[in-house]
Amino acid sequence: MNVLLTLVGLFIIFQLTACEQQIPEDTPLQYSSSPLEPNAPIYRFAIHPLHNPEKLSETYQPLIDHLNSQLQGVRLELEASRDYQAYEQKFRERSPAFLLPNPWQTLQAQKVGYHVIAMAGSAEDFKGIFIVRRDSRIEKPSDLKGKVVSYPSPSALAAAIMPQYFLYAHGIDVNRDIQNIYVGSQESSIMNVYLGNSAAGATWPPPWRSFQTDHPTEAAQLKLIWETPSLINNSVMVRDDVPESVREYVRKSLLDLAQSPEGKIILSDMGTARFQAADDASYAVVADYIKRFEKDVRPVELQ
Repeated sequence: MNVLLTLVGLFIIFQLTACEQQIPEDTPLQYSSSPLEPNAPIYRFAIHPLHNPEKLSETYQPLIDHLNSQLQGVRLELEASRDYQAYEQKFRERSPAFLLPNPWQTLQAQKVGYHVIAMAGSAEDFKGIFIVRRDSRIEKPSDLKGKVVSYPSPSALAAAIMPQYFLYAHGIDVNRDIQNIYVGSQESSIMNVYLGNSAAGATWPPPWRSFQTDHPTEAAQLKLIWETPSLINNSVMVRDDVPESVREYVRKSLLDLAQSPEGKIILSDMGTARFQAADDASYAVVADYIKRFEKDVRPVELQ
């Protein structure tokens, strides 16, 4: 009886400890290596779900710390989201001051008063890729007929929209010939392939590189089989009521990041070559692409 009570007690303690350690995925990530200034205005910087919240914090918090190290009178705070839908709801409500959205989300954020101040990475790196198991018999797109394909979200441009347009161009009716599952994150799309839940998983190069680094054993059983043409990379955006001085500081700091040894390390850990100059007009090419996609394949936002 005493042994049973001890085991029950340990189980309760374990559960309570686990609960205490959980961080809500939509809570701003308030990790910083520098102290906050008392009463300083805080501007939230929301990154779209490139990774799960913990991985996103590890990857992007050094960038936020770098920007805060010289920003006077205000502070930036990193914010993660549990999935694409939660992220999109935030900017539609004009909640974060700064965004790092995908190109389709960029168009949506422009409608509610956000403006592009930079592009993250090179345009060449923004493309969809398909991952399959090494022991898979999938060799050509038509081999996917009747099978399951995983994606992070219907609105993931590089990891869903562009791969589905690729399949359409290769004779696949993505609404009838295959079963599409939307699994919430880039890593989940890849893991569904590893676990055998999907015959192929769509993602894009940075998450695939991260997966190979973080999960080498699982990645060794997978391979990249096809890739789409490139488009334009993720943007950095600012809400229209952020003071010009703050907006310009962040823009210039991002564009200058690759010029310092510290900045190069931050960029390398993010899997981003550099930030480049861009504005709202730079993303007109995305509007044209989406118009063709919705005409030929499906609406971006599924009901």
